[in-house]
Amino acid sequence: MLDGKPVAVDAVEIAPHILSVLLGGQSFEITVTPSPDGKLKLQAVGQDFIAEVIDPRAWSGRRHGAVEAEGRQQVLAPMPGKVVRLLVKEGDHVESGQGLLVVEAMKMQNEIRSPKSGTVERVLAKEGQPVNAGEALCVVS
Repeated sequence: MLDGKPVAVDAVEIAPHILSVLLGGQSFEITVTPSPDGKLKLQAVGQDFIAEVIDPRAWSGRRHGAVEAEGRQQVLAPMPGKVVRLLVKEGDHVESGQGLLVVEAMKMQNEIRSPKSGTVERVLAKEGQPVNAGEALCVVS
């Protein structure tokens, strides 16, 4: 609900605590910071908002709640870098939040995690391969 009205929102976690949200045909990048009282502080477009999860069972997943994606999901590189390690292979069963591969960017290693529980359908990246932001790395179905 937004301002008391139900709205359809498409959200994808692009990095820990950072969501890409499609709302009303517009795309927003939102930083999510959980607070001790269970509410979420959202920062977007230079403004701060407070959100509350009304049905905690619908907000499942790792670390303070990440909504598990449904259907076939392409896992994209969140930043340009180099694939330094593959953690899964085609046909492997994975859980939501499980590491799929590691991308090194600016001398930091970033574990790219599965957005859902399912089976690794395709691995599109190879170890040592340079990748651009937004490039498909693997597919989980």
